[in-house]
This record gives sequence, structure tokens and C-alpha cells, in this order.
Amino acid sequence: MKKLLTATAATALMAGTAFAGGHGKEVKIGVILGFTGPIESLTPSMADGAELAMKEVTDSGLLLDAANVISVRADSTCVDAGAATAAAERLVTAEKIDGIMGADCSGVTGAILSNVAVANGVVMVSPSATSPGLSHANNEDEGLFFRTAPSDARQGVVMTEVLMEEGLKSVAVTYTNNDYGKGLADAFQAAFEAAGGTVTISAAHEDGKADYSAEVGALASAGGERLVVAGYVDQGGSGIVRAALDSGAFDTFHFPDGMISAKLDENFGSEIDGSTGQHPGTDSDGAGKFVELVNGAFDATSPFTPEAYDAAALIMLAMQAADSKDSADYKLKIMDVANAPGEKILPGELAKGLQILRDGGDIDYEGATAVELIGSGESAGNYRQIVVKDGATTTVKYR
Repeated sequence: MKKLLTATAATALMAGTAFAGGHGKEVKIGVILGFTGPIESLTPSMADGAELAMKEVTDSGLLLDAANVISVRADSTCVDAGAATAAAERLVTAEKIDGIMGADCSGVTGAILSNVAVANGVVMVSPSATSPGLSHANNEDEGLFFRTAPSDARQGVVMTEVLMEEGLKSVAVTYTNNDYGKGLADAFQAAFEAAGGTVTISAAHEDGKADYSAEVGALASAGGERLVVAGYVDQGGSGIVRAALDSGAFDTFHFPDGMISAKLDENFGSEIDGSTGQHPGTDSDGAGKFVELVNGAFDATSPFTPEAYDAAALIMLAMQAADSKDSADYKLKIMDVANAPGEKILPGELAKGLQILRDGGDIDYEGATAVELIGSGESAGNYRQIVVKDGATTTVKYR
């Protein structure tokens, strides 16, 4: 198959001494993620994953003219489109980046794409923007946008399968009031009802509130065997869960990707035992290789961290295939390096992939997430199914 960092804070990833002085080019990749905001517990390892790929490529000395790859971090906030756009503009105009690994949340990703990437002709590869609306982005973006995370149209189907297999036919839904939450809630409701289930209520919640008792009261009145929380673990999603537990309205929940992280276990422990969920993930050979490569330096299994490694890797491999760091050139190669035909490339094998491309060969980058890009350039989609047992998020299986 085929806590706060400024927008201009740069981390130089230097090559080994064997290549000292040999870097004829510098490649800058913007890493724009919500280092503050409702998913701030997820983004540090996502950035680390992307930067691990950059270091691997720099150390190989094989990209273009032995290019030194530099990460330039910027804060998307996840929720403030204006701040995210301004941060991205600084990356492009002041830092002169050659590509964007990001953004993260769907709303800010769309804003950056429309207002910055298209205007400046810069490639974006998001590891985590999942709104179904972004599936059509390439109709208007001149082929600049890709994502290594699957669309929530797919997640809605997977959620339905999990809940139906649990024997649940009636659920209430609450979602964060933005592109991500609304898109996922709609996709899930369509899939669940088509499978014969009943959504008793689908209600938005706002992030940043101190009290969610009114929202939970409405959800409880509607009823349902389980509460689906399509929110953010560092924000209103956890507020909803706490209010539901404290009031006795619900004692088990279903969690999509924005709710699953170590923070979920930390916040609730065994209080939510029996709850279920899913997030993008795979048990492929590449997933295991990625864990080995990380070697405990950060959480290699945190949601969207493997996808971030793959997003950065695709940018650099496409540059090599195009023999250019110009987005207008390498955007045409991303689908080629991501899919068959070609030699399969896993995490830790970026040097091998770069050499094959330098020699004029083909690669099929599988990476850490069994990469296969479909449609206009998004992941076909694999998911890790979880259950909370004895206060810990535990893997049930992969789909």
C-alpha cells in the first residue's frame, strides 16, 4: 500500500559528522500544531514524530544536495482561525518554509489552506485534520493539500460498527461546535441510522465552559444507552464527561479520536471503565518499526503521532522524487511516492527510499500507518479500537 512555542521558534536538526559541511541546501518545514488549546496534550508527540523523520533524512545526507532539514514550529491553537492564519503567514513570509506539516484541527487547517497555502503555493500535509469537508479541498487548492489521517466519513462507519458489535442500538451524541465536531457527528449519525440505530439527540457544546450541567441535562433527557462525545480531551469533551459522571446521567461513553490520549486516563481512570472508542491506527509492520525507532523518546502510539512522522516523510520523499523543494514541483510526486508500484519503505528506512529515488527508481511508502492515499490525497484509513479497562485505555483490535 502505497508549552507554548512561537511561530518563529526553529529547531535545527543537524546531520552527523560524516556530512559536516556538505549540506548544499537547507529545507525548512513548518510544523504547525495546537501547542496550546483543546488538544495540547496530543501535539508535543506529534511534533516529535515529524521532527524524527526530518532528523532521519538530514542524517542520511541524501535529500537533494545533502540538505539540512529544519523544523520551524508554530502554534495553530487548534480553534482560532485568525491566530492560525497569522502563524502560518509568518512561517511562509518570514521563515520561508518549503512545506507545511499540519495543521491539526480541521477548522484551522481549512483556514490556513485557503488563506495561506493556496495564496503562496505551499504544500500542506496534515496528520490529523479529519473533516469530511476537506475531502474536496483539492478541487480548489491546486493540488497542494494532502492528509495522512482518514476522513471522518470513514470514522463514522467505524464508530457504528464498534457500537453495533457492543449491542448498542440507541445513543446520545454531543459534539464540539466546530468543523471537526459537526462533520464527525453528522457522518456518525448517518452511518448509525443507516445500520438501524437511533440517535436520540445530537447536540453541540461550546469549549471553555466551567459548567456543562445544562448540556448534560438535555442529553440525559433524550436518553440513550451510551453517550458519544465527539469533543476534545483537553477541553469541553472532558467537561461533559465529568458533568455526566457527577450527575449520574451516563456512566459509559464512546470516544472518537479527539478524546483519546493519556489525558483521558489521567482525568477519569476507572470511573469510565467499559467505555469504548477508536482513533486512526494500525498494527502493520511499519507501526512496530516506528515504536522501535522512537525507542521511548516520546509516546509513539499517541493519536496522530505516527501520522505526523508519515506526513513529514512524504513531503521530503516527494521533494527527492521531484529533485526540487519547490511545492509546484513536488506536489505532483506525493501520490507517486505514497502508493504502489515501488519498493516498500518503512520507518527507519527513509535513507533507503531517498537513494532509490535518487537512482530513478520507484518507492511505495508504507511508513508507520500503512500509508495509502486515495481520492484527492487522503488516507484510506485504519483504526485502533479501544476499551477503558481498570482505568486504562486498552487496545481491543485494529480495523
